[in-house]
Amino acid sequence: MTMSRTFLRPAARAARSPRAVLWALLLTTAVLAGCSTTRTVEGDVQTHTRLAAATLPLGYRIERLPSQQGTDFEPIARLAAQALERAGLRPEGAQAPLVVQIGVQASSVQRVDPWGPSPWGWGGWAGTGGWGVRGIWRMGEPTPLYRRAVSLLIRDARTQEVVYETSAVHEDVWTVDPALYGVLFDAALAGFPNPPAGRRQVRLPYPPPAAAAASPAAVQPAVVLPAATR
Repeated sequence: MTMSRTFLRPAARAARSPRAVLWALLLTTAVLAGCSTTRTVEGDVQTHTRLAAATLPLGYRIERLPSQQGTDFEPIARLAAQALERAGLRPEGAQAPLVVQIGVQASSVQRVDPWGPSPWGWGGWAGTGGWGVRGIWRMGEPTPLYRRAVSLLIRDARTQEVVYETSAVHEDVWTVDPALYGVLFDAALAGFPNPPAGRRQVRLPYPPPAAAAASPAAVQPAVVLPAATR
């Protein structure tokens, strides 16, 4: 018990020191500044194709489901159309040879704090006033895990046969809606019309929305990796 008291007292004094508080604030600022850099979105992509021998560009029209008729779906449809154009498809109205159906999903799950309740009191070690490891890095509850998913189903307009099916899923503790869906549409269409076989990871930089809207060329080429490399 004597050793424990001797150990805790210097830690408590250091935590109450203005210098310790200043260093903690500087460290937090540096972390937040690092979070403002360009992000990379990694999509878990699965694709099945019967268009491997198709010649681009291909004409298409988007067929909306009954739940997609409202104006609130317009931003999603616009992002999908931009991704389709970058992949080599062109809108052609009612006479288009291909029909595209769009799917989007959004969900979140509350993560469990891996540290669990602190056995040393709130925010770190006993007597440190909340400036222990938990006090700096784990202020409050863990951020929820957000799941965003997109899918594209492409059919032959004449036969109604599905000729291209693709999806992309992204999970992370940050989310930007609906702009993130645009990056996922690009990931789902990577390699169109002859993508790599099997499940794969597609990494794309998250571009500033203004730059992406101004020029499709602002979206950099995708990096495709086997799923096993995660």
